[in-house]
Amino acid sequence: MTATRNDAERIYRLWDEALGSKDLEAALALYAPDASIESPLVQHLMQTKHGVVSGTDNLREFITRVFRTNPPQRKRFKQGFFSDGRVITWEYPRQSPDGDQMDLVEVMEIANGLIQRHRVYWGWYALNVLRGS
Repeated sequence: MTATRNDAERIYRLWDEALGSKDLEAALALYAPDASIESPLVQHLMQTKHGVVSGTDNLREFITRVFRTNPPQRKRFKQGFFSDGRVITWEYPRQSPDGDQMDLVEVMEIANGLIQRHRVYWGWYALNVLRGS
């Protein structure tokens, strides 16, 4: 196992813990100062035409809003991750043991032990939750 593979595993575990406990500081500590998050949720929560937030201050505001507004369908069932040490990805499938959850794919680019770029791809069920359908 390389050091970068260790970083990917560490980030996968710590990011899930921060999400589950809604620990803003723990989540932010995983991102590089100039990191970005790209997601349809950025447009929705930040009321912007762009789906990207960058930099610690903007990430703080966005993640605060995410933690404050997570719907009940935003569960955390997943079955592992894939990584080459530089990129880590995993899926939250719609079907989970506890019923439907928001279907998302997370992709994180890791550099120097921190998340540099974070992209979230949404499935049809998750988009319907976002739209309030």
